[in-house]
Amino acid sequence: MIDTPSALRPVKETPDMRITLSDGCVLSARVWMPADAGDDPVPAILEYLPYRKRDGTAARDALTHPWFAARGYACIRVDMRGNGDSDGLMMDEYIPQELADAVEVIGWLAAQPWCSGRVGMMGISWGGFNGLQVAYMQPEPLKAVISLCSTVDRFADDIHFKGGCLLGENFGWSSVMWAYSSRPPDPALRADWREVWLQRLEAEPLLISTWLRHQRRDAYWQHGSICEDYSRIKAKVLAISGWGDGYLNTVPHLVRNIPGTKGINGPWIHKYPHFAVPEPRIGFLQEALRWWDRWLKDIDTGVEDDPAYRHYLMDGARPDRSYAARPGRWLADDGVDWATVEWPLAPGRLGRAAEPLGVTVVSPQHCGLEGGEYFGGSAGPEWPGDQRGDDAMSACFDSAPLEADSDIVGAPVLRLRLRSDQPQAQIAVRLCHVHPDGASTRITWGVLNLSHRAGSASPAPMVPGQEEEVDVVLDHIAYRVPAGHRVRVAVSTAYWPMIWPAPQAAAVTLLEGALHLSVRPTATGDEWQFPEPEAATPQRIETLRPPGERREVTTDMVSGTVTHHIERDAGKRRDLGHGLISGGVAREWWSVHPDDPHSARARTHWTAEVERGDVRTRTETHSEMWSDATHFHVTGRLEAYENDRLILERVVTDSIARDHM
Repeated sequence: MIDTPSALRPVKETPDMRITLSDGCVLSARVWMPADAGDDPVPAILEYLPYRKRDGTAARDALTHPWFAARGYACIRVDMRGNGDSDGLMMDEYIPQELADAVEVIGWLAAQPWCSGRVGMMGISWGGFNGLQVAYMQPEPLKAVISLCSTVDRFADDIHFKGGCLLGENFGWSSVMWAYSSRPPDPALRADWREVWLQRLEAEPLLISTWLRHQRRDAYWQHGSICEDYSRIKAKVLAISGWGDGYLNTVPHLVRNIPGTKGINGPWIHKYPHFAVPEPRIGFLQEALRWWDRWLKDIDTGVEDDPAYRHYLMDGARPDRSYAARPGRWLADDGVDWATVEWPLAPGRLGRAAEPLGVTVVSPQHCGLEGGEYFGGSAGPEWPGDQRGDDAMSACFDSAPLEADSDIVGAPVLRLRLRSDQPQAQIAVRLCHVHPDGASTRITWGVLNLSHRAGSASPAPMVPGQEEEVDVVLDHIAYRVPAGHRVRVAVSTAYWPMIWPAPQAAAVTLLEGALHLSVRPTATGDEWQFPEPEAATPQRIETLRPPGERREVTTDMVSGTVTHHIERDAGKRRDLGHGLISGGVAREWWSVHPDDPHSARARTHWTAEVERGDVRTRTETHSEMWSDATHFHVTGRLEAYENDRLILERVVTDSIARDHM
């Protein structure tokens, strides 16, 4: 590792730089750059998001962009069309308009007198997605991308469909955007803020309706999925994610398929790794600077000689819904492919001689309540809990106590021969670490809609009673199971609320199977060391309402319905730099009866607050989803208040036929 210190330069911030696109749409950008960039031009780093630079990402922007600017970069944080302080309307995620706008912004940046003509894109989640998608379009000035917590396949590895199963997060994220994009621009930046707000409120889509109309991997999902042709990515890619994130598979996919890509997977949730949890954090900014200096300034920083894949091997730990730290060690590998071993299944046993199983699984519909969040985004109780409750509703296969520490790396695969008594069925597979006292920690997991067993482009129903061979691919992981502990494979036919129930409570009979695990020599210590994290000066705020969180699972003793209730109050704060007040509360209810897949119901209620001076705005958004044997049903209600007076109300309802789902 070669240290590349850069002389610090005074930074100038522009809170509202206007970028006019060819169709007249004006985008608003917050910009940090060296004060002397006009005389000594610098490369540009673009972060391009719908998440409102004025309040939504202000805290993390303060920690990151000024740091790069002081080291010789212009950092441009753009509110994309239809969001924050920019013009226009936003109709969906990653649409051609969004990507075309980004290409135009990159061209505009490269042509500015303060820019050297070279541009990089950086972002996490949405910004990580569109960084790769824009690189796929090959704009000439774009030389490098740092993509965090993103995906290469919008259908199979985003919040929509996993293993062909409908993720609960598909509805959850629709509710997030229904609320997030319903907020007005900052009245201090736009005299027409109220007109713009009303236009957005009238046009705001309930995205679950669109997404449910594409229940197979069709052209809608192929657009923006760079796995369609990895060879189109010419920009140099650094990919980063974490084991507590839902997008942990992308890093090895990129390392395997795009030559020269470097990947890092740490122990973190869905956050930048210089302030993410759990510990250990890393010096992400220093690592990113090495990437930018090499590909945007032609400085030899040694990044080309770095191992292709640096991943954090977590020590086996007891289940904990909110880890503060994960002891372990950093591994350094030249690739993401390892030798594999086969652990055959026998009734109740794993890893000895294979035997016919004959095990029928019919899990109660509330199996899965210990699954945690699809991707953890806070330090709250979002990791999977003790799996013993879900294990009791699953078919379990346990190894003997391990004779030595076992390092599980890569993506395990469970190969099964099975049959179903229903044409539509699904299975969930969890790989667990069983402690000597019986506590069960989820190591990794995967799901499969059996109608998608041969692919998601043309699903086909199961023939009841007919035997099929299927592979269930689990998420990538790096995890050490200690000597004396056991490994468990748990198979269920439900995983609520992570995936939506099948239309019938199918009985799936497992006939034979084997677990395929990657084998790596046991690591004796860190194989790589990152610098300690650095950051710029934090955002200055005044807390007006402290944040809080509530989570509970309740059982209605009369009806038998089980409900998972989540309430996250993000608090309310005033930005002491420009005075805007923002806040919000998210509420979710996920209910199901153990014996009835048609009882599944999801409901959300979001409150979003934006205030300045004597202007107080608030939106209240409500969404609900349920299903029967043939259709999904959704409703949404949006209420907008100005100074506590209702100024607009919209109600949306829809029903969409189930398509092998």
